[in-house]
Amino acid sequence: MAASMVARATVVLRTMRADDLPAVLDIEKRAFAQPWSRAFFEKELSTPFAHLVVAVDPATARPSVVGYTCRWRVADEVHLLNVAVHSERRGTGLGRHLVESVIDESRAGGARTMFLEVRAGNIVARRLYRRLGFRDLGVRRGYYGPGQDAIVMELRLDAS
Repeated sequence: MAASMVARATVVLRTMRADDLPAVLDIEKRAFAQPWSRAFFEKELSTPFAHLVVAVDPATARPSVVGYTCRWRVADEVHLLNVAVHSERRGTGLGRHLVESVIDESRAGGARTMFLEVRAGNIVARRLYRRLGFRDLGVRRGYYGPGQDAIVMELRLDAS
């Protein structure tokens, strides 16, 4: 079975809740050199145009959060702000599944374009986004700090 099929079969996606934050923050701290704070996630949870989703593994004794996304929907655009997968679940197709779910939801909702920024040095993520149809738009110099550029990427959702 393909990795993304395994990921789809073993997790449930649902809207993030405040009680998910301890697990989300643990993943965030392991995934990023400059992790979002609890206050930042709380702000996103209360933002009307934001939508946060968690991937939950229901097979464990106590279902656990193993990944998440945060996106904004503004007019006909979707901005993928954050996606992360638990370190033990990387390479299983879960990241792809999470991003594909945002793409599918965005298309179903009539969005025309999806944007994201990715650390220039994150080759694995950039490769995934390209495989999903994203293209490089430009560079945001120093976006992640001195010498740490972001690549702005775009996916046309209304393209045939």
